Amino acid sequence: MTEWADNIPRLLLFLGIAILLIDIVVLGFSTFILFFLGVSLLLSAIIMMLGIVPSTWVAALWLNAILVPLIAAVLWRPLKRLQEQKSSEPIHNDFADHQFVLEGDVDLRGLTKHRYSGIEWSLKSEHPIPAGTTVEVERLEVGTLWIKAKR
Repeated sequence: MTEWADNIPRLLLFLGIAILLIDIVVLGFSTFILFFLGVSLLLSAIIMMLGIVPSTWVAALWLNAILVPLIAAVLWRPLKRLQEQKSSEPIHNDFADHQFVLEGDVDLRGLTKHRYSGIEWSLKSEHPIPAGTTVEVERLEVGTLWIKAKR
């Protein structure tokens, strides 16, 4: 048991790295609390190795009890902003190259339907397109294919 007590900073260092690896590699950086705890354990180990705080279990507990909320308070907003960033690039998918001939007239109302990939889609266009025209998918929304006449 004395071996554990003599190597508290190393144990904290190992636990911090292990928790960060689990959070980042296994969970895909989806839980902030594990990230905060991992960083706190690493900082605690460094502080104890430098001799600023004694290497005891009580000191480790108090140090982490203080550091986790402090790290959370400092990093919460930047990490939240990082999570909320959205890409403005259009999404490329299987529909981008889909072309077909219209069976009915299409306009903004979306009354004409088209069956593709086992789903019945509403067709919409910013400009009226008559039946029999070859069209391609311009963009999509939930349940709706926005199309344009192929040139």
